[in-house]
Amino acid sequence: MKKIKTRDRILDTSLLLFNSVGEPNVTTLLISDELDISPGNLYYHFKSKGDIVEELFDHFEAEMQDLLDVPGDVEISLEQQSFFLHLLFETVARYRFLYQDLVNVLSRYDQLQTRFRRLLKKKTAAFMTICGSFERQGMITISKGQLTALGEQLTLTACYWVSYDSLSHLDNRDAVDPGRGVYQMMQLMLPYFAPDEQDQVSLMSQEYL
Repeated sequence: MKKIKTRDRILDTSLLLFNSVGEPNVTTLLISDELDISPGNLYYHFKSKGDIVEELFDHFEAEMQDLLDVPGDVEISLEQQSFFLHLLFETVARYRFLYQDLVNVLSRYDQLQTRFRRLLKKKTAAFMTICGSFERQGMITISKGQLTALGEQLTLTACYWVSYDSLSHLDNRDAVDPGRGVYQMMQLMLPYFAPDEQDQVSLMSQEYL
């Protein structure tokens, strides 16, 4: 069995701790204690907690960039849209420490602010691309103004769902439910679908509850 490198163990453990107790409550000493390594060993790989946060953000950003690269010239099916939302919320849940303390994290690590804003724009563009495909296929009826507003609503929900969901279990940050986020996203889009598609979307969304 391949041995996991210390650097990767530090990243994995840091992510677990950040998600479980919140990034502001985690110190490099806590990380090294959890790993049962010396602080000096950790310092050899990462000079500060900020370096760990930035590398985790690198991983998050790469996953999101790949997911949000939605081609604009293909016919997107309801199943593909559902799978896209599923993967999106799974990724958000995996790096939920960023979203649970979003404003505070970005205020402390200002080098991440521009990169996160860029991802927000890509999320909105991806949602509008999907809706645009549905419109071309005659699956939804939506005005340009409604499409812009819907894109922003979907981005807002994707961004703050984890924080909202966490309010019901503040004593257990690990009890996140990505499925309910997918359900809410599908419900936001539901009124714009044609009757046949509305029935399909309603059935599909129930699977996430």
